[in-house]
Amino acid sequence: MLAHFTRHRKAAVSKLGLILGCACVLGLSLPVSGSSQTLPEPLQQAWRQTGLTTNDVSVVVKELNGPVLFSINPEVPRNPASVMKMVTTWAALSELGPDYQWRTAFFYDGVPVPDAQGSLPKPIYLKASGDPFMQVEELWALLRELRLRGVKNLTEVVVDRSIFGPVAIDPGAFDAAPDRPYNASPDAMMVGLGAVRLSFQPDYLARKWIPVVDPPVRGIRVQGEVAWSDAVCPGSPRVSTQVFPSASGAVVVQVDGTAAGSCGEFSVYRLAMNQPAYFDAVFRLLWRELGGTLGRGIRQGETPPGASLFVWHDSETLSDMIRHVNKYSNNVMARTLLLTLAAESGAYGATPEAGARIALDLLRRQGIDTRGWVIDNGSGLSRDGRLTAAGLVQMLDTAWNSPLMPEFMSSLAIAGVDGTVRRRLRNDEARGMAHLKTGTLRDTRAIAGYVLGESGRRYALVSMVNGNRTGAMRSFDDALIRWLSTQ
Repeated sequence: MLAHFTRHRKAAVSKLGLILGCACVLGLSLPVSGSSQTLPEPLQQAWRQTGLTTNDVSVVVKELNGPVLFSINPEVPRNPASVMKMVTTWAALSELGPDYQWRTAFFYDGVPVPDAQGSLPKPIYLKASGDPFMQVEELWALLRELRLRGVKNLTEVVVDRSIFGPVAIDPGAFDAAPDRPYNASPDAMMVGLGAVRLSFQPDYLARKWIPVVDPPVRGIRVQGEVAWSDAVCPGSPRVSTQVFPSASGAVVVQVDGTAAGSCGEFSVYRLAMNQPAYFDAVFRLLWRELGGTLGRGIRQGETPPGASLFVWHDSETLSDMIRHVNKYSNNVMARTLLLTLAAESGAYGATPEAGARIALDLLRRQGIDTRGWVIDNGSGLSRDGRLTAAGLVQMLDTAWNSPLMPEFMSSLAIAGVDGTVRRRLRNDEARGMAHLKTGTLRDTRAIAGYVLGESGRRYALVSMVNGNRTGAMRSFDDALIRWLSTQ
């Protein structure tokens, strides 16, 4: 039952996160730079419908191991939004290898043998590894290993986050939405991506919604009410939240909105505490449920040299991790991958800046032109990140010719099938023919990846647009993918 629950919860949590210019008149043949060809007629029509100018966009389409079909502004650095995750995951896969794992472990300064009452007289040290996707169930399993070894009473737990430097961010700094999971701060000892689930369960007799906090940690309470509607389920419920501290010290999640009873139970995920506080609360909850006691509490510190390894948890492999990052565009996991790159390089106290330098150096050694690139935090949730379409197509070509190609390509969402493009191109010939990564910000729209044509040839494409009317580019991008799939 636990295994079934774990798979269900992981599938749900991995989807968190699922969360131009002026109009102009173009001729029938749009000349493009980097190629003597023009856009094919079906794309000419799709382009005209966008109302965008070529100054707003960068597009490169290249046959893998073959010629560039056409390109527009290939060398102009643009904000790629979440397409940046392709760079972070490829750099991590190249540097760390597909079988890399994160080990979260308990250490003890001495011989870790509990007395007859199950007590350890000294503090126990929890050495964090920066696991990007440790779930509540996995922390429960790790604590259960302590109980299986006879440990019941802990005097003190010292959490060692020294693998990373000072990496905490203000979750509200990017867009003033500090409770949204996509804004989660990275942390070396992150659990459940730092987000609490609010499950709204229907009471059909009373015609009301019952909110349940999961996990049911102390210090979080729900206030307000989601109104009940008798309408036929119109789709996702409209629920707004606001998180704020109360006078008692508890965190209050104020909810409002309306949901149709015919939709059934639904959930929303929110950041209610900072990462250390949330981990502290979840740890105490799970340890208490396992029958354990905790004396002096939990604090931050470092593991003493020579401490004995006691029990541990090894994460999923990196090849599995990057599927969560790319298919569901998980920001905090991407940030953590970049920090792990820095940590594994030997740069004690890893930072995003160190991780970005390492990634860029690696890509340059692979022959990729990174001029104008700014990786920033590695997630694409940034106003400063920059890539060029030409350089990114080079990276896609390099990945295609690498022994790591299957792992990298399988991390991308499949058009019309899964991830962030499961609803795109689902009813036409392009369904299942493209492996893609999308990116969207207020003033950015981007897509990149691989498309398989009817001829058996495969193509790399990159499309980025920055400006005021970026949404207009989506129809062109879909037309481009559809056209490539017929080649």
